[in-house]
Amino acid sequence: MGGKMTPVLTTLIYCLQNGQVLLMKRHKEPNRGLWVAPGGKIEPGESPYECALRELYEETGLYAHDLRLRGLVTMVSPLPGWHWMLFIHAATTFAGGLVTDEREGSLRWWSLADVHQLPIPQADAIFFPGVTELSQPLYYAKYVYDADLNLVQVLEHPA
Repeated sequence: MGGKMTPVLTTLIYCLQNGQVLLMKRHKEPNRGLWVAPGGKIEPGESPYECALRELYEETGLYAHDLRLRGLVTMVSPLPGWHWMLFIHAATTFAGGLVTDEREGSLRWWSLADVHQLPIPQADAIFFPGVTELSQPLYYAKYVYDADLNLVQVLEHPA
């Protein structure tokens, strides 16, 4: 491995209610056209928790009352500057109303049972069951990609 690399710190927030999950069909890269959880990059001075609350409100109009950390995933590739850390959260109680401006993407509630049939990022498909099943322990893993960003290895760590 080469020089010093600072990971890009991001959050994802899965809103869960009545056997459903709120997902967004992305209108722009990354993951354009795929269904993903709301989220985004942690800003300077912000904790992952604060970022998750802010991003959820900005992208959905919802305030989470019971935000909890459900996963920590590191993603690496030999590509220069490609190192991500995802702080994955879930929440089950909210206030506010869904925004419909679709600036980031289209929001929709999906049945948890149907998510595996949706076009979602490969990594998300792997960690989704562990982070949305709230009785499971924290999901902790490293995802290794090649230089073409194909997922080549998943190393799941004990939490």
